[in-house]
Amino acid sequence: MRKLLSVLLVLALSMAGLTPAALAEQPVDLKGKLVIVHTNDTHGYVLTDPTEPSTGYAQVKQYAQDATALGADVLLLDAGDVSQGQPIVNLSKGENAFAFMNAVGYDAMCPGNHEFDWGVDQMLQNAETAEFPILCANMMRTADKTLYFEPYKIFETGGYRVGVIGLDTPETLTKANPDLMKNVTFLMGDELYACVQRYVDEVKTQGCDLVVVLGHLGVDDESTGNRSLDVIANTTGIDLFIDGHSHLLLNEKVQQKHAEGAENVPTTLLVSAWCYGHAIGEVVFDGEKLSASLYAAQPTQVSAAYGDAEVGALIGSANDAIVKELSTPFARTEVLLDGNKAPGVRTQETNLGDFCTDAMLWQANEAYSQPVVAAFTNGGSIRASIQPGDITMLDMKTVFPFGNTLQILTLKGSELLELLEASSFCTPDPIGGFLQVSGIVYKVDSSVPYENGDQYPDSTYYAPARPGSRVTIETVGGEPFAADAEYTVVTNNFSAAGGDQGYVLKYANQQTGYNTSIALEDALIAYTEKVLGGVIGDAYAQPQGRITILP
Repeated sequence: MRKLLSVLLVLALSMAGLTPAALAEQPVDLKGKLVIVHTNDTHGYVLTDPTEPSTGYAQVKQYAQDATALGADVLLLDAGDVSQGQPIVNLSKGENAFAFMNAVGYDAMCPGNHEFDWGVDQMLQNAETAEFPILCANMMRTADKTLYFEPYKIFETGGYRVGVIGLDTPETLTKANPDLMKNVTFLMGDELYACVQRYVDEVKTQGCDLVVVLGHLGVDDESTGNRSLDVIANTTGIDLFIDGHSHLLLNEKVQQKHAEGAENVPTTLLVSAWCYGHAIGEVVFDGEKLSASLYAAQPTQVSAAYGDAEVGALIGSANDAIVKELSTPFARTEVLLDGNKAPGVRTQETNLGDFCTDAMLWQANEAYSQPVVAAFTNGGSIRASIQPGDITMLDMKTVFPFGNTLQILTLKGSELLELLEASSFCTPDPIGGFLQVSGIVYKVDSSVPYENGDQYPDSTYYAPARPGSRVTIETVGGEPFAADAEYTVVTNNFSAAGGDQGYVLKYANQQTGYNTSIALEDALIAYTEKVLGGVIGDAYAQPQGRITILP
């Protein structure tokens, strides 16, 4: 049905699974009910785009307004990662995201790890502009153990009192630049569970009818111990957990902490609304039970005309200005440059990874007095593919949004081996720390189990117990690898500071690190223009055989 999607269709399909033909016979009545509309991991996808496909903030506001018009009390919540992904929010260091959310009328959010990509101070500045509370119960100042944000907020919604507790993933310590996360402690594991239980009990004593945890924790295996699943399994009393971080559609009941063999085990409803605006989540509470659904699982059926006009105009104007400023082509590519996540830059070598690290290596040797023999960058720093055709700065800011700079340092061979072992610990499963390389040839034998050594300080990740058990480095700089050799390499400043699984880089960077102050995207532009003559051609049609994943 390619026409304006009415709110009756939206709400009826999401709540009751009704077909359009049945709507006239079964109208929707939301009087006396609470509707929690939730989003997560929008990453700057704030515009309606049926080709993506994604909804936009204008549709989110319209959806909430229409639910209100049908008699519902509405809470509009977001589970984090609003600040990073698309130029429309990146270029303002996340500030635009909060301006847009103010216009939509969000009631609360929890921070995600990407809210801190420009550091704690920038996030605190952005938070001051928010016209809604930012909730996080497990992030505190190391020096005095005070919380950076409110731990919870109690909302009066019609006849209901709703307690909303916020959480953020402890992985933020290394998924944001560690150099920008000073004086930050995240409660994790048992301390996280105790923290959540404390605030669940506290809001319950204040007469809340519904206890909601709004968290950016996720359910991925790599996050075990700090996942939403772990929090639910080790606490009691959470009615609803709205999650983010894993970019999944979730709608399931999870057992709470209980005695072995107990009857009538309580459960928590766990929901998450995908990512990039692919879905709008909805939970309905009638005073006794919760029912959840996900609207816009097929957003190509949603007309761009369905949306709040004022929010649409605000975002459209901001986007037009960026497009106008950054749309002049500076080069072209004759091949598709693969920046997909999985399979892609987080699981294997790609041609975009090769191109990116080749540019880094070339630029480092242009800027440094001593030879630089290798380059690497984490797959998570590459956020999109580059399609054949003209390349603009808008493309570059979309694919490389973090503003990373090139950092040169000297490593021991043993440190490089530990880095590659740690950054591929879950290969072939995707991980943002997976390294794309230039000047290095290595293999990962994924049939060999990864063995955890000691946990890295201020990190959720573990050093490899046996570096070299899964990874074999064949050559560095065209020469056979030697564990006792020293190698001058270039990476991005995020990895050099110990981001992702790169803790082993921290000491070497402190001792020998040199920040060129050259932005990653500027290095790619210079390499394309000066080395490739403005055209990325057949030399990058396929990955060049630097990384082999076995078996």
